Amino acid sequence: MKRSLTGILYSWKVAPYVFVMPFILSFLVFWVYPLFSAVKMSLQDILPGEATFVGFENFAKLLKDRTFFIAVGNSFLYTVLTIVFLIPFPLFYAVLLDSNFVKAKGFIKAVLYLPALTSVVVSGIIFRLMFSEMPGSAMNKIIALFGCPPIRWLGIKNAAFFALILICCWRWTGVNMLYFLSGLKAIDTGLYESAEIDGATKAQKLFFITIPMLKPTMIYVLTISIYAGLAMFMEVYMLMGNGGPRNIALTIVGYLYRRGIERNQLGYGNAVGIVLLVLALTVNTVQLAMTGTLKQKKE
Repeated sequence: MKRSLTGILYSWKVAPYVFVMPFILSFLVFWVYPLFSAVKMSLQDILPGEATFVGFENFAKLLKDRTFFIAVGNSFLYTVLTIVFLIPFPLFYAVLLDSNFVKAKGFIKAVLYLPALTSVVVSGIIFRLMFSEMPGSAMNKIIALFGCPPIRWLGIKNAAFFALILICCWRWTGVNMLYFLSGLKAIDTGLYESAEIDGATKAQKLFFITIPMLKPTMIYVLTISIYAGLAMFMEVYMLMGNGGPRNIALTIVGYLYRRGIERNQLGYGNAVGIVLLVLALTVNTVQLAMTGTLKQKKE
């Protein structure tokens, strides 16, 4: 019996399935099962010890829920703003660090990547103190140098979003920079040598070699940035509570937490989560189609 079992495990036909089995089990337990559970719960009205099937009633309520649409708008605004900053600037830093103009590259990489290792709780507390409405806060001291009165930063929508974008860029610029650096290392140096022989300038090499060759990396960074933007929650929660005053920074995940956890409306909260999943899949599928990735996969 032991010999036959050993023979099966060492079989060329069985071995691949043995190696992929941990992933398959993890995928089924931690992704497929929770997904089906969320879909099931979104069709129910759940109370302690009781679950009543209500069909699509929770989704019908979402269509009339003004607060939900505020959360969707805030999430999309945050996503767009983070993409605007977290692709060009990390790419610029990566190109600089890949060139011969910058010294102490290892130190600069470490400094830019260090914020990503900081806990979001610690980061949130630090930025909350920086953007406090007190006259002695860091940001109010800075604007006081220009003769401006103290601002209630986390009580005004534009100022609150400025704080959120700043903490996001502070934490993730170094991570995206490393993605672009890895993409730059994969570009064949022979392309630059050929372009230089043909008399190409540095700007021409950047726009006609570097950026086109970095397209796969850019698509990857864009995809994870869209997901991270739509799923953002902890930064807002640490800075100003769940959504801030008048829901100025309420996100989709924040609204899911409010209805599902704070108000114990698990069915409604799961409906919000299903809508978030559909939105994230739709947006990413559209951007993959627009960038030609889906077409290339098909071919």
